[in-house]
Amino acid sequence: MNRHRGASLLRLGHAHRGVSGLSPTRTVVPLLTCLLSGCSAAGAPSFELFGAFFPAWLFCGVLGVVGAGAARGLFVMSGLSDRLPYQLFVCTAIGVLVACLVWLLVFGW
Repeated sequence: MNRHRGASLLRLGHAHRGVSGLSPTRTVVPLLTCLLSGCSAAGAPSFELFGAFFPAWLFCGVLGVVGAGAARGLFVMSGLSDRLPYQLFVCTAIGVLVACLVWLLVFGW
């Protein structure tokens, strides 16, 4: 008998979510989706390559990866890779820096 009473109290507590009936996730998530509205009405910057349009961020990302690889090669050739701690993070940071600089200098956004 006590077991059934506890189950009904749990169901009652589950159905009652506060004064307004809204949970925090039901109010915060729609507000956060406004921040993810995407690109402007003009569209994302893109360029034509072999008859197809490619997004500019993809171009910048590829150049960032190339920049990180070049930095790694320079570190190995100069002998700095033996003395440089956290090489993965350093090369990743250089790659992100190259990608952001290309984005700013070429596309000017």
